[in-house]
Amino acid sequence: MLLDVNVAFGVVLAVLLAVAAGVVAVARLGRPRDSLVAGLRAAVQLVAVSLVIGWVMRHLPLLLGFLLLMYGVAVWTAGRRVTRGGAGWWWAGVPIAAGVAPVVGTLVLTGLVPVRGVALIPVTGILIGGALTATVLGGRRALDELGNRWGEVEAGLAVGLGEREARLEVAREAASDALLPGLDQTRTVGLVTLPGAFVGMLLGGASPWEAGAVQLFVLVALMVVQAVAVAVVLELVARGRLVRGPAAAEGGKPGR
Repeated sequence: MLLDVNVAFGVVLAVLLAVAAGVVAVARLGRPRDSLVAGLRAAVQLVAVSLVIGWVMRHLPLLLGFLLLMYGVAVWTAGRRVTRGGAGWWWAGVPIAAGVAPVVGTLVLTGLVPVRGVALIPVTGILIGGALTATVLGGRRALDELGNRWGEVEAGLAVGLGEREARLEVAREAASDALLPGLDQTRTVGLVTLPGAFVGMLLGGASPWEAGAVQLFVLVALMVVQAVAVAVVLELVARGRLVRGPAAAEGGKPGR
């Protein structure tokens, strides 16, 4: 095992979580409670998944239901993050599905990933997680930029641009920043970090060559998923589908 799960494990984990919340509080980076709740939720959810995942893997209907559950939670999380509780949060499901579904479908149809839980759940989970991150970062950055530079949007409208084109001119560069974490991870893999798929394969008994091949595949697939997710969420923001607060109901200026 990579880590021994014992009393020391629990103590160190609790201390690290407390430190994270403490740094957030001291540096005024947000609400320390959010860090504590996120850590506790992760613990509860992982325990629950650990108890049921073996059962889910043996039954195809349950496997598909579990994948839909993963997707639904990702949509809810991304939508609430981007709109900050506004109406229309469910539009966040479009970029996530647009990025993940074609890639997973291709993997299954070509036989690269069998329709078995032991393979499909981790691969789909990694891709959904990547799409979730890209959608949240891309959507928030695009809406932040529109809120701060709305005068430039109005100037574009004044010179004859359509509202979609005017919004795109302002928000596109900011939204593209969402691709940077994935690009940096891919550029530095093996030199700065050894990602989870690689380490997991090694711990499972695979050769370094096999582990490296799987990790490369995951990174390239993630780049595709995240690029599609950012492109689609940018389009939704430009068309006024994803906005914040009361503006979501009227398609007006993005809220802050």
